[in-house]
Amino acid sequence: MEARMKSPANADVMTAIQGLYKAMYAGGVDPRVLGLVHLRASQINGCGPCVFAGIDSAKKQGETDERLHNVVTWRHTPFFTEAERAALALTEAATRIQDGAPGVTDEVWDAAAAHFDEKQLSAIILDIALTNFFNRINHTIQEQAGKTW
Repeated sequence: MEARMKSPANADVMTAIQGLYKAMYAGGVDPRVLGLVHLRASQINGCGPCVFAGIDSAKKQGETDERLHNVVTWRHTPFFTEAERAALALTEAATRIQDGAPGVTDEVWDAAAAHFDEKQLSAIILDIALTNFFNRINHTIQEQAGKTW
């Protein structure tokens, strides 16, 4: 299967996205946490290109295979810190907002807020939103895994 189009974004959109990423990385969150957030949202959405690129990027930041292989089962492994678990729970709640899902409950929010300040939470929320944005674009154009950007 081939992608329906090479790139759905024009230069102005790409410039805006680059600005969002710059703001996200300026939020003071460990890039490895942002990588876990990106990977988990992409797994939930079944976005092969983002899972592939997310793993590639995480490995370049020093992430281990052991942790990367267990992001999907983070609740049942000893490999993640309490802060990472809070970020992953927030990611899942914010990504799974489909019919009848509870979304981000006070419990999920309070756990994340116990580990991250408002600037950091803003960065994590932006990462979740951007990942979901790209997941949906990739599904729409049928982008294939194997690329890194």
